[in-house]
Amino acid sequence: MLNFLRPSGPRVAAIDAQDAIARVAAGALTLIDVRDGNELKMTGHAAGAIHIPLPVLRMKADPASLEFLAELSVDKPVALYCASGARSQMAAQMLLQLGFKEVYNLGGLHHWQTAGGAVTH
Repeated sequence: MLNFLRPSGPRVAAIDAQDAIARVAAGALTLIDVRDGNELKMTGHAAGAIHIPLPVLRMKADPASLEFLAELSVDKPVALYCASGARSQMAAQMLLQLGFKEVYNLGGLHHWQTAGGAVTH
């Protein structure tokens, strides 16, 4: 019988949308929208979110990159969302690989809205 060990260290966790709303409002959580620009035009984005489309996330979120965004910190908790939660899960895994310590997948924008989070256009 083979015994496979699970990797230790940080993992992507789900975050309750109401918790995310409160933490973003308090400045204790960075919220990232990884959808493309057309999706934002159609639906708006969560209030307080930073828009970093998934194709450019690695460049903008890598602390070693010259294009690293000043709004990000590997030490501050981050939550990501997209339309359904699939792309944000991939993005969250990427942030862990880049050294972010606390990373959450919020799921989709609708989770934010359903929990009462404001959306701006």
